[in-house]
Amino acid sequence: MKTTSYFEFTHRPEIRSGAGSHILVPDLIQGLGGKRPVLFSDKGLTDAGLTQKIKSLFDMVPGIKLAGVFDDIQQDAKSSNINRGLKYFKECNGDSIIAIGGGSVLDTAKTIKWALYNGVNQVEYTLTGNVLEVWPDAKPFGIPHISIPTTAGTGAEISSISVVFNELLNLKCNLMNPYLSSDIAVLDPDLTVGLPPRVTAFTGMDALTHAVEGFFSTKATNFSDAFALHAAKIIIKNLTTAVHDGKNVAARANMLQASAMAITSFQAAMANIPIHNIAHTYGAKYGIPHGLANAVLMPSVMKNMPNMYLPKVNAFASALGVIPNAENPQETLDECINVIVDLRNAVNLPPSFDEFNIDAADIPQLVPAVQNDPSSLSFRIPDDIIVNVSKEVISSKVSI
Repeated sequence: MKTTSYFEFTHRPEIRSGAGSHILVPDLIQGLGGKRPVLFSDKGLTDAGLTQKIKSLFDMVPGIKLAGVFDDIQQDAKSSNINRGLKYFKECNGDSIIAIGGGSVLDTAKTIKWALYNGVNQVEYTLTGNVLEVWPDAKPFGIPHISIPTTAGTGAEISSISVVFNELLNLKCNLMNPYLSSDIAVLDPDLTVGLPPRVTAFTGMDALTHAVEGFFSTKATNFSDAFALHAAKIIIKNLTTAVHDGKNVAARANMLQASAMAITSFQAAMANIPIHNIAHTYGAKYGIPHGLANAVLMPSVMKNMPNMYLPKVNAFASALGVIPNAENPQETLDECINVIVDLRNAVNLPPSFDEFNIDAADIPQLVPAVQNDPSSLSFRIPDDIIVNVSKEVISSKVSI
């Protein structure tokens, strides 16, 4: 790492963390200037009673009224969901945004805010690849915004990135703007205790992937490394407990904080992200949840691309509880991969995509799909590595 090189580090959202902290939401949005917030959620959270839990808070606070609830959000922040949510916000005459949910809900709400500011009505015609907007050209949107994560994985509540599934192009696109993130993120572990073990597991592995790709990025800095290392350490210590003892509030709180730290590293150093690059392609083509795709792919990508990890692996090892081998970094990398595989096994996630019945005959088409994913623009994965990784992960019955 070139410690004297110029870099930028931004951490804009405020964080309110603690059990029961969701009760602050009406006062917080009002303090930001919101009077008619629209609440964004999904049907699963509505059925679980979490949407109502936020909605009912507004019955007790004078001077502010919830303008409406939009819970028609599905996996992957689909462009059609965003368009419908955007239209609903306008119909409600909303003036601010509250989002409660996982990454899909939070990214949908962030993209709606961006579309409102930019006068966009159909995002699939604007978000056709990577859209990068930077300061000073990027300006504050002026729309009060609070995010409440119910999963500990994406870190979407504080990130300045939205991953949008453009259904017209069948492509996951990245929208980046320093003001995309919410003004305040509320990290309340009480709202995550009902999360199913499998979702807890793969969202947690998603957070670990953010830490790994943030740390081993060619644009990593001392700042991004600090967040990545501590996030990885917390995840290794808490994810198994959060999965198998879902009511353990301390483990849930630690995972929420680790998720926020990991995405901070990831977005601050984002450059070469091969795990995410391939995961985006598999997610778009086969409907695989993003965190699950990362969980399956991470060990295989690390094994097949050692040169990307060897220069810094000894510095990363202790976060995973591995004793670094200064004379043989390959041995350290192997041990780190073993720890990640052991963690994946401990939280009952699979080593392959068997359940999605992917045909090995698809592999030749997957190579250009990975190369055409917007995440490949800053780092191109060699074709043979995509093939090798694909053979390892699409099915336990396929061998290299």
